[in-house]
Amino acid sequence: MNQPLNNRTAGVIDPILSTHARGYRNGELISDALFPRVPIPNRSMRVIAFGKESFRLVNTRRAPGADMAVLQYGYASDPVSLNQEALAALVPVEHQEEAASIPGIDLSSNAINMVMDVIDLGLEVECANLARNAASYDSNHKLVLTGTDRWTDDTSDPQSDMDAAREAIRSYIGRYPNTLELGATAFNALCRHPKIREQFKYTSSDSITEAMLARYFKVDKVVVGKAVYLPDTAGDDDAATDVWGNDAILAYVPTAGENYMRPAYGYTYELMGYPQVEKGEYQTLRRSWVHPMTVERRPYITGIVGGFLFQNAGAA
Repeated sequence: MNQPLNNRTAGVIDPILSTHARGYRNGELISDALFPRVPIPNRSMRVIAFGKESFRLVNTRRAPGADMAVLQYGYASDPVSLNQEALAALVPVEHQEEAASIPGIDLSSNAINMVMDVIDLGLEVECANLARNAASYDSNHKLVLTGTDRWTDDTSDPQSDMDAAREAIRSYIGRYPNTLELGATAFNALCRHPKIREQFKYTSSDSITEAMLARYFKVDKVVVGKAVYLPDTAGDDDAATDVWGNDAILAYVPTAGENYMRPAYGYTYELMGYPQVEKGEYQTLRRSWVHPMTVERRPYITGIVGGFLFQNAGAA
């Protein structure tokens, strides 16, 4: 019986560059902090969503002869619908030390990094749009900051806001949130806030850091969304837009493993074996080597009750 032709049997995938692409991360992008990437085995599975029961401790003690407790750990909701992203990395021969040879791994890796930066920025925007969509949260898990309540106002009380949000999450999932995402303007507002600066005035640090804010707000990690983007139709002189805007998101995110079965605020489902980078082909007219690349993934909010949205936290 003949084996069907696919990417593996055709031998078009470059294993070294594909491995490099799977391990590459842009340090300026932070969507992984809220939507950790997890591999899934196929496209036919369903999204594993988590209700309150998935987060809670279960009484496993039983008397002799009694039935065991039964726990449904998450439930299959909608089918996974992955997005396929495709872009090619171009390596001109002018950038090679020897124009007649195939570009080395380092040169090709640099081109792959550039392409991954573009693709990952799209993922960053998609994750931010999901996390910042107020319609996804119930009234107990979101707060619109207005007037003097905004963290840019010296009379506001960010710690009180955060404590109330932490308790709202704990009351629903039985665990405190461990991750705080801040838009750049929200982060700047907190760094300048007199109540926070008072707390750290005797430290040796000249400025407030993410680690200091993590201690102050009692979370494991604070990440700052610094990324900006320009739409395809924008001109070169147009101002870029903050991906994470003026908002802040508090969430519970598992800290260990790549297992999509662990209860979490969200995940980025990524098809196992992707990204894939094809072996370079030489294009004479461009005098360049081209590495086509394909990514199949999509972020999902899987446990919305494990998150809290602060809107306009850093607005002026």
